[in-house]
Amino acid sequence: MTTRPSPSAVRRRLPGLALLTAAMLTSPPSAAENPIIQTMFTADPAPLVHNGVVYLYASHDEDDAQGFTMRDWQLFTSRDMVNWTAKGAVASLKIFAWAVQDNDAWAPQVIARNGKFYLYAPVSVAGWPKNVIGVAVADRPEGPFIDVLGKPLIDKAVGYFDPTVFIDDDGQAYLYWGNPDLWYVKLNPDMISYAGPIVKVDSKPANYQEGPWFYKRNNKYYLAYAPTCCPEGIGYAMSDRPTGPWVYRGDIMDHNPGSTGNHPGIIDYKGHSYLFGFNYRLNFALTPIHHERRSITVTEFSYKADGGIDMLPWWDNFGAKQLETLSPYQRVEAETMAWTSRVKRGIDRPFEWAPGVKIGKNEQVGVYVTQITDLSYIKVNGVDFGAQGAAAFTASVASGANGGTIEIHLDSPEGPLLGNLAVKPTGGWNEWRTQQTAVSGATGVHDLVLVFRGVDQGPLFNLDYWQFSAR
Repeated sequence: MTTRPSPSAVRRRLPGLALLTAAMLTSPPSAAENPIIQTMFTADPAPLVHNGVVYLYASHDEDDAQGFTMRDWQLFTSRDMVNWTAKGAVASLKIFAWAVQDNDAWAPQVIARNGKFYLYAPVSVAGWPKNVIGVAVADRPEGPFIDVLGKPLIDKAVGYFDPTVFIDDDGQAYLYWGNPDLWYVKLNPDMISYAGPIVKVDSKPANYQEGPWFYKRNNKYYLAYAPTCCPEGIGYAMSDRPTGPWVYRGDIMDHNPGSTGNHPGIIDYKGHSYLFGFNYRLNFALTPIHHERRSITVTEFSYKADGGIDMLPWWDNFGAKQLETLSPYQRVEAETMAWTSRVKRGIDRPFEWAPGVKIGKNEQVGVYVTQITDLSYIKVNGVDFGAQGAAAFTASVASGANGGTIEIHLDSPEGPLLGNLAVKPTGGWNEWRTQQTAVSGATGVHDLVLVFRGVDQGPLFNLDYWQFSAR
């Protein structure tokens, strides 16, 4: 987070971003779509690898945000780096009862230790300076997270936000943070207190601005960050010690008018290295006006022999390659998707990106897909139907309206049609029923596209999960 220029100033620096074409927002099969989340605006990616799953924690820009309007932290998971499953809000400002409640749920990070999960997040308190860093604890990566201190972990000071946390091989944990200065503190083993002073880093890179991401690889310590605003790219420094001195090694991504801000997140997963960040592509697909409505992106990269990182191209429109295919013959949560948008019949391509479906959450079924309207669709990449193929498609649905139809396509919204599921009204938006239809023509590996049709002007039905039956 940082103080941004005025919207009018940003517009002058962002020519042509409103003219994104549909081709810029599509990708070939079995590659991640960028941005990777389209059901909401997300920023400040904080990936965590745990038990073979990538848990992607994110801050959340509200749909109507002009400046920063952020009230909760969202979670998405993936095993293939292409299809992401929404888990909903895992924490919000409400858990920090002592914090300002109407805004400022800024960049988080979560780390695991001794069977617990610790969320560090910057929030605001009354008065100035407003920024503090809180910590909340959960028994599972999905939460719920609970404030165990009842007060900030790091008390307020100017620029006290963007925490990043790492546990070294000797068990010592470190918390870094700050904009435009950089600080760190040594955390105690309980992860909710610290020992020793808060240290201001004198060796921070000259172009350091905000959004630090601290990690270790092959006995080298890395500090990736968003360099001088605005716009911001991604730079990095390295050190032989967890507390520095830090030596600037270069930029991973150059400054680009596509992102007035930035925030890196870096992981190794299944033998690959990934860089997460964000851009404003979806915002500018809708309007030429700059709003703080950001979208998380990802790309794969490689380290050099000396541990350095070459400059990467700016975020492309299809990110990481798919690591493994998805089986359609087990329950698949409807909120698992690579892409959602809207289509228009009678032409060969989708609309320039338009908002598709949304995510809902309740106690009865957990997370589900909602705000399904006529011509919205979900695309799931790299689905392996096998040699024998599928015989039937089942979905769990709820409709308090007139229902609708799920058209089941391969590869694109205009691709081969496997079948149609006529979704009947169930008597309520939380009255769930499984409904089924026969399908044919699904063999091998394809992207799966569920296109939703209906006569109602508003929402047609909700969708909890789907599953195919094999022949």
